[in-house]
Amino acid sequence: MDYTVDGPRAYHRHMLSAIASFTVASLLLVLLPGPDSLVVMRGLARDGRAGGIRTSLGVLAGLTVWVIAAVLGLSAILQMSEIGFQVLKIVGGCYLVILGAQTLWSMWQMRAGVPGPANPAVQAGGRRVGFFTGFLTDILNPKIGIMFITLLPGFVPDGYSATWTTLGFGLIYLALTFVYFAALVLAAGKIGTWMQTPRIRRGIDLVAGFALVGFGIRLATE
Repeated sequence: MDYTVDGPRAYHRHMLSAIASFTVASLLLVLLPGPDSLVVMRGLARDGRAGGIRTSLGVLAGLTVWVIAAVLGLSAILQMSEIGFQVLKIVGGCYLVILGAQTLWSMWQMRAGVPGPANPAVQAGGRRVGFFTGFLTDILNPKIGIMFITLLPGFVPDGYSATWTTLGFGLIYLALTFVYFAALVLAAGKIGTWMQTPRIRRGIDLVAGFALVGFGIRLATE
């Protein structure tokens, strides 16, 4: 084999194959229902398209932190630290349980006819909470960090920089997540009025609340 001709071509084919394989695996993970998708749907049901966007940006910010941690090797440290992993796991699980309980409480208030806050300052605070809800849901889940430290490097072909290739794969995962959330927000825009009706919103809060509590218990005890 002439290395100057076939060698480089085979070298780049390995990378293209790795990118294709990683994209398919990432797409399946992104589409798999989880806490991230639930909080975005919760944001859409509570505050419409704007709420979904804010929550999505929070989730993406959390994912960005985990990608950087994976590139820098911080996720590997978390994986090796049993105490740190368990603490973050319990804190993240408790946060999801609290978030689910708040969602169920909100549903009960709507059903009981309790009016929501009319104070603009309170509403503005609620808008800020949307971003941090998405961010904390993601950043307090150590399984995301472990997934990145095990998934991303596993697709790096021999001969390529692990650091830069891991970063590239992380950006691909972020891009796929962005597209998925953008599709959810756009779809919600078409049915926004329907989602904002009290009966439908109560149904979404009911499902999201119990699901978040379930995810939280599973995360903390698994």
